[in-house]
Amino acid sequence: METHGETGLLECRLCMEDLVKMQNLFLPAGSSLGREEFMERACVAVGRGTREEYGQLFDSVDVSREDRLDWTRLTTFLLLKLCEQDEQARAATVPRWRAPRPLPSPHREPVQGVALLRSSPSRFVSLSKDGVLGVWSDELGLLKSLRLTNESVKPKDLWATAMVVLPNVHKVAVAFTSKEICFYDLLSKQEFSCQYKLQGLRHTPIALDYWYNPQDPDQAVLSLGDVGGKVTVVCFRTAQIALFERPSVSVEQEATVVIQWAELAEGQHRCCYTSAHIAHGHSWVRKVRFLGPLEAVVSCSWSGQGSLVLAWRETEGSPLRVTQFNTHTGISDLDYHPTLNLIATAGLNQHVYLWNPYVTSKPVGILRGHMSSVLAVRFILGKRQLLSFSKDKVLRLWDVSSQLCVQRVAGIFPKTQECQTLLFLHEEHSRLLLSFNSQLLLLEAKTEPGQRLTSHESPVTCVLYNSLFRQAISSDTCSTITCWLMDTGQKVKQFTRCHGDAEISTMALDGTQTRLFTAGTDGLVKIWDFNGHCHHRLNAGRDQAAEISQVLVLKRTVLVLGWERIITVFRPGRFSKFFVQPSEWTGGVQHRDDVLCAAFRPPQTLVTGSYDGEIIVWNNSTENALRKLRADGQQSVRSKSDWALLKVDQSAAADHGQSPATSGSSLPPAGQDGPEECQAITRLFFLERQKGVITAGGADLVSCGMSGLVRFWNTAHCILVAEFVAHKRSGSIILTVDGSGRYLVTADVHGGMKVWDLQDYCLQSSDGVLRRAPTLLSSLRPHTDCVTHLETCVHGDQLFLLSTSTDYTVALTYLPGHCVGIFGQEEHWRLGGTDCTPPMEVQDGELAEGEMAESPLTPQGSQGHHSDQGSASQHSAPSAEDTTLAEEKDHSHDCASEAAQPRAEKRIKGAQWGRLRLEDPGPTGCTITLPKHRV
Repeated sequence: METHGETGLLECRLCMEDLVKMQNLFLPAGSSLGREEFMERACVAVGRGTREEYGQLFDSVDVSREDRLDWTRLTTFLLLKLCEQDEQARAATVPRWRAPRPLPSPHREPVQGVALLRSSPSRFVSLSKDGVLGVWSDELGLLKSLRLTNESVKPKDLWATAMVVLPNVHKVAVAFTSKEICFYDLLSKQEFSCQYKLQGLRHTPIALDYWYNPQDPDQAVLSLGDVGGKVTVVCFRTAQIALFERPSVSVEQEATVVIQWAELAEGQHRCCYTSAHIAHGHSWVRKVRFLGPLEAVVSCSWSGQGSLVLAWRETEGSPLRVTQFNTHTGISDLDYHPTLNLIATAGLNQHVYLWNPYVTSKPVGILRGHMSSVLAVRFILGKRQLLSFSKDKVLRLWDVSSQLCVQRVAGIFPKTQECQTLLFLHEEHSRLLLSFNSQLLLLEAKTEPGQRLTSHESPVTCVLYNSLFRQAISSDTCSTITCWLMDTGQKVKQFTRCHGDAEISTMALDGTQTRLFTAGTDGLVKIWDFNGHCHHRLNAGRDQAAEISQVLVLKRTVLVLGWERIITVFRPGRFSKFFVQPSEWTGGVQHRDDVLCAAFRPPQTLVTGSYDGEIIVWNNSTENALRKLRADGQQSVRSKSDWALLKVDQSAAADHGQSPATSGSSLPPAGQDGPEECQAITRLFFLERQKGVITAGGADLVSCGMSGLVRFWNTAHCILVAEFVAHKRSGSIILTVDGSGRYLVTADVHGGMKVWDLQDYCLQSSDGVLRRAPTLLSSLRPHTDCVTHLETCVHGDQLFLLSTSTDYTVALTYLPGHCVGIFGQEEHWRLGGTDCTPPMEVQDGELAEGEMAESPLTPQGSQGHHSDQGSASQHSAPSAEDTTLAEEKDHSHDCASEAAQPRAEKRIKGAQWGRLRLEDPGPTGCTITLPKHRV
């Protein structure tokens, strides 16, 4: 029994064991208890809390006063209570700011805007009144500065008023006092060249905003407010094709296209239309914001009455439906929280107001505490908090739910008398950028203890190394592809919704490394360049969903495996259309179960592994099966061609005193529980060995699968050379081999990895099957959950290992075993330096099933998944439109995602794979949405 010294509500003190005891009170299922009965029985059964506390719990659940309580109602109440408590705890966390850091500003005039360029490699831009544009790195180091040009105005008379980024079309729009808006292209050869110039506006625009539909990026809205009190929205129909219609073909392609405002207002441009209102009278419009979920534009001004206006966009061609809020003071800034559906406004009367868009009579909340006019407000979306900054240079942090100030920051800002201040929040990295006239000041929050760094916002499925761009490429279950700099671990490019709502299960690169193949659970394989353009869609699933586990890109064929017994093949020579249908695999069906993985060795040897543990050796040129390898020693060939080649191999085996029919292991492999154990092969790799080793009966192929078992095969003699258990009590494992065949890396479902030395292992045949494991070089655990993919690469002069996991991380490790870090971590590494984290040594057999050691990269006590990734941006890369696969070297470029593990999960009867049942964690924040195809 608990003592009276324990505090807190009873439902917050109950543990899992207590809940199990309470559940037994409601057996059989469907039983219910009255108040007195529940109080008496629960107090005795649980042994925690008093009868009065259980009575209070009963009353809290029984809000309808039915005087009966069942298990369903009780658990629903407890879940809602705990979720609410969790949200309150998360909102109560206050950032711990580092010391403010002044940035070396290139500006001499007041800063008019700061924005994140999601189409450039981790860059920010700042614009000052004199048209000077500063370009900053991800770490906010000044890269360069340049002056924007406008042929209509002399440079000394140029005055920029506002700036906004158009991320889905890779442009920046800048407004000038010349009553013009210029659109600068970020992808042009001449950086920031003016592509469109919108001129002829009646008044000078001083506020800009841009929104696009993440589901349909062609639908976009540019909102602008001017000094005449007018708010205008330009609605684009085909933004990704063209913002405005170009004139006759006689105009040069690189020349600036001039659009007159009268043309837009009269509807002469079919790709867009305009709507406007003048509800602000003659007051300057200080801020505009298009609210996508509401299909409305909100704006504010300094006037007393009607300083906050919400205009609803209805049918095309109809005027905006205007709603004015009942305000009595001017408003200098506003922000919108889509989840809470709240509009926050910065009032000139020292208050911050919270408005419901559908309630115009009065605000739903007033945040009081500032002692002077509030200049700027910004929501922290992830924590449901609000930042506000006032004229007396005080920064306040508010909890929106309780409408209380939880933090006040003062005394650290420049002591200027009159200044123009902007507030820019980069929530992904917890950075706050403030401008004081021409000066920029950075406030950065410290990483909170207990948070775990992650590379993605969902489980990561695959990783590749692109030696051409010197980048790592990773994919996740939310159909997001991310590119990382190998030298620093910094994110440089991200593409979202590559396969819509389908997961990306595996990826591969072609021989030129300029084309990326992505396979989704929608049964499609898409071919992309690194500018986000999809060139082809391969219909691997034949219009059906399919669990693709591997894409193998060869010289003349692309093989797709994972969901059926036959190999699905595409021939690049027939890629004349955007949508490509599969060709016929002439070898027919040879496997008795689904083919999960494959490996290729030049010039023509292909091996495939299936779910039932069978390995088939093929001649890739003729597409005929040569022989089969099984651990039980059964081999057979169904095709009649290439029979002479098979006889030569069998004769060679006989010369060494080994019979192909009897050389396989007849005993159950080590680590198996019996004949019912799953034999699925999840990975196949050829070993780089001398020809003499293969002739002598040494191993040239390695495979892995269930029960933590690794097997070595001789494909010429059809024999099993060796096998050993790499990971005990682990279930399925995956592996990879470096290009020289020196290192074997294995990984399990608990996040552990081991590196083995193969230099002197299985170089010749022995009596029977060798059960001795190779030399273990290192054991480490860079992940805390199932490892989904392994990839070795040579970067510079170093050999590295890339690994992904369902714990949302992509890790980089030196081979044979020294952890470098997690891609996306706050502190970037420098390859070749000394700032590397030592590996966690784990002795084999120490961990029980399901137990995990603490990761050296994870603070102890961490809960949940915290995304600390860098800003999403795009690095310009050569598209190599004229590159052909015929120039590819005659070897495979294999990206065998261990999506065979989720594939195998369907049939395995055990708890090993229960941890891999992934629920959809929700869509990721959109950064760059890939078009279906570019017109």
